[in-house]
Amino acid sequence: MIKQTDGEHGARRDEAPEMPTEVTISLRLAPEAAAAVDRWAARRQISRDAAVEQLLRFGLDVAMSASQAKPMRTARATELAASQIGRLIDPEAPSAERDRRIDRLTKGPPEFVDARVDLPKPKI
Repeated sequence: MIKQTDGEHGARRDEAPEMPTEVTISLRLAPEAAAAVDRWAARRQISRDAAVEQLLRFGLDVAMSASQAKPMRTARATELAASQIGRLIDPEAPSAERDRRIDRLTKGPPEFVDARVDLPKPKI
């Protein structure tokens, strides 16, 4: 069986074209930042390129783990706050009133919900 080639370069049609395994990126750093990267690289006995790549990976890993952990921490904090508030508010109050008080203390008064910038806007 004869393999067909594609054009002048002789690349075979049944093979995927070669893709670069790494991408070259130009990076501009302040002199202080470049010196800090160089010191970090020297302590680990690696090149500046390897140091920048590792620092970038570390930063991305931290950013990804922080964004994934936030909803769990928020829910846990709300749960802890509600349980503490439950211990502090009047035990003689009716259940509905206790729930309303807990909501006001954990979520804020309804009059100010629109003014809060830390909450997503409700979909209308």
